[in-house]
Amino acid sequence: MEERLELVKFCRKVYDKGFVSATDGNLSLRLDSGRILITPSGKNKGEVQPEDLIIIDTNGNKLEGKGKVSTEAKIHLLAYNSRPEVNAVVHCHPVYATAFATAGIELTQPVFPEVILSLGKIPLCKYGTPSTDELPDSMKPYINHAWALLLQNHGAVTLGVSIQDAYYKMEKLEHAAQTIFIAKVLGGPTTLSRGNVEKLLRIAQSTYGIKPNFNFNNPSLPNTKKEDEQLISSRPVSYTEIIENRLKSRAGNPKVNPFGVNNIRTDKDNIEPDRIDEEEINRIIKEFKF
Repeated sequence: MEERLELVKFCRKVYDKGFVSATDGNLSLRLDSGRILITPSGKNKGEVQPEDLIIIDTNGNKLEGKGKVSTEAKIHLLAYNSRPEVNAVVHCHPVYATAFATAGIELTQPVFPEVILSLGKIPLCKYGTPSTDELPDSMKPYINHAWALLLQNHGAVTLGVSIQDAYYKMEKLEHAAQTIFIAKVLGGPTTLSRGNVEKLLRIAQSTYGIKPNFNFNNPSLPNTKKEDEQLISSRPVSYTEIIENRLKSRAGNPKVNPFGVNNIRTDKDNIEPDRIDEEEINRIIKEFKF
């Protein structure tokens, strides 16, 4: 009964937080090596009662309960059958995280130290039709590494060593997505340098007791080393490039120049920012017609 009360408590939390609406989403926890306690299909998470919960085996067969097994139980079973350390799964449709998933934007850039430590890279799983094997299959490239996943045009999934841990990961995912969204409105988030990330990873276990799964060189996760180096290069950046990138960000498309200025960068753009002279500044101002 204790596990049922615990699962119901976090069902209430995801509903109260607005991570789900109507009968969306599903939560589960591992009872033992062969049984999973999970929310039934078609039940509002803010109204679910302990007696509504059902027990299934690791193949998805119902063992106890009156409710219907959700077709999205396959998401949960993939996690449990792939990773013995996972003891709980939360699948929700939080607004900001789902917005990123719907826009086809993964959250793999190193922005927040706490996200790097607790969630690592948050990959985007390609769209899979609900109720089919396409949905869990889309998660398979990342399931052995990720603690949080975005499901394209669908929602998000977090895994945890407990139901509390899985819920907190969902809460952190949504908070990070909301903050990054606002930062994009303001011109775009600043990513942490590779050096700062590596420093954080080095002290993670000794200082925080955490073994983060953020790995620049992990080929099983999006953004390989080459892509990461492009994201957080340590080369000097000229004022021209900063202005150009900010203008493109404001235009909402990094591939176009919103003001039609051609050949903005020149050899002089390799000048270090602290050495830029008045002539260079005047050239930039003239080019952008400020």
